[in-house]
Amino acid sequence: MHVDECFLLGYIVKTHGTKGQVVAFFDVDYPEDYEDLESVFLEQKGRLIPFFITTLEPVQKGRFIIKFEDIGTIEQAEALRNTSIYLPLDELPELEEGQFYFHDVIGYQVVDQQHGALGTVKEFYDLPQQQLMVMDYLGQEMLVPVMDEIFLRADHEAKQLHVSLPEGLLEVYTQPSGPDEADDLDEADTEEEKK
Repeated sequence: MHVDECFLLGYIVKTHGTKGQVVAFFDVDYPEDYEDLESVFLEQKGRLIPFFITTLEPVQKGRFIIKFEDIGTIEQAEALRNTSIYLPLDELPELEEGQFYFHDVIGYQVVDQQHGALGTVKEFYDLPQQQLMVMDYLGQEMLVPVMDEIFLRADHEAKQLHVSLPEGLLEVYTQPSGPDEADDLDEADTEEEKK
C-alpha cells in the first residue's frame, strides 16, 4: 500500500499501560465512524506497514486505546509513539451530494458566485488554527480559508469547485502590495505614456 492510495487517519500519541497498548488520536470529523477497525497502516521508515487490531476502545472525543497484534510490551509500544496512522482511500465514509474530500478536488477549476472562473485548486494546508486551500490565480498562489460559508459544493462531473469568496479577498491578490510597488506601476505607466 502506497501513501497516495491512503488518507491520514491520525497518529499514535503515547503508550498506555505495560502490555503494549497505545493511545491514538483520530484526526477526523467523525472519529466514531472508525470504532470497528480491524487493521490500519502505520508509517515506518517511509513505508506503510499493516498492523492488526485486537482491541480498540474509545476514551474521549477522537482518542482511542488500541492493542495491536504482536505488540506486547511497553518497549514495543514506545517504538510506535508519534507514528502516523493511515487507511486506504476506499474506507473513507460516503459523502452527501456536493460534498468533497480535499484530495478529490485537486486540479478542479474554482468558480466564484460573483467573479466566475478564477483558477485551479493546487493543494490544501492543514494548519493548527485553520485549513487553507491553495489556488493558482493569475499565476500566483492564493490562499482561501476552508469554511462552510465559502465552499458551496463540488461538481465532480464538471471538475469544478463552487465558492463564494469573502468580499475583498480577490483584491488582496490583485492590488499592489505596498506603496513602493504602486509607485513602480505609476512610473511604468508614465514611461509608457512618454513613448
